[in-house]
Amino acid sequence: MGKVMVVGIGPGSYEEMTIRAAEALKSCDTIVGYTVYVELVRDHFPGKEFLTTPMTKEVERCQLAFDQAAEGKTVAMICSGDAGVYGMSGLMLEIGQQYPEIPVEVIPGVTAAVGGASVLGAPLIHDFAVISLSDLLTPWEKIEKRLSAAAEADLVICVYNPCSKKRHDYLRKACGLVLAHRPGDTVCGLVRNIGREGEEGQVLTLAQLQDTQVDMFTTVFIGNSQTREVGGRMVTPRGYRL
Repeated sequence: MGKVMVVGIGPGSYEEMTIRAAEALKSCDTIVGYTVYVELVRDHFPGKEFLTTPMTKEVERCQLAFDQAAEGKTVAMICSGDAGVYGMSGLMLEIGQQYPEIPVEVIPGVTAAVGGASVLGAPLIHDFAVISLSDLLTPWEKIEKRLSAAAEADLVICVYNPCSKKRHDYLRKACGLVLAHRPGDTVCGLVRNIGREGEEGQVLTLAQLQDTQVDMFTTVFIGNSQTREVGGRMVTPRGYRL
């Protein structure tokens, strides 16, 4: 009987993968994942068996991983960022109940909030919330409540999945909700293509962010009342006396 490792591969580049994650992929027989993520690692792990499924086929992907492990293979189910932050570890553990004889190990990775924060400067030094604008699995009404609550609580907000072809105006809506609690000159930031070719960070105001076009490869950071622009970087002070 084999085993399954759920591996967070980080934002994208091999250099930003943790040593533990890289060693897991070196040691496995088969790498399973969403097609786009498999292409990010394929060249760095030659000789492995690669199995993919498209988006919306997450359950089938998990079952595929366990079926391979049932054949005696060591299998790595890969996720971008961290496997436990909008990743596959939860679903793998749920489906794993159907395969009680197969052990499951979860290996963390660098999530976009952390990777993007390092590009902008230090936006997450104090308390923050991470909220996805994807309503594929979460009703938009619930997302609205979470955005409003986080804004009212004066948390820095890191926004995942800010836009898609079907949700082109969701970031604008989100900014509108936050503007009910914060001024338009609130310092914000966005990072495109974290850890990949074309990586780019930008510091701007909340009012400017509301009118900015982004895509699914962008992570957005909305500052709190203490967040400042320091030397062109986005910084949320923790409160140390200078």
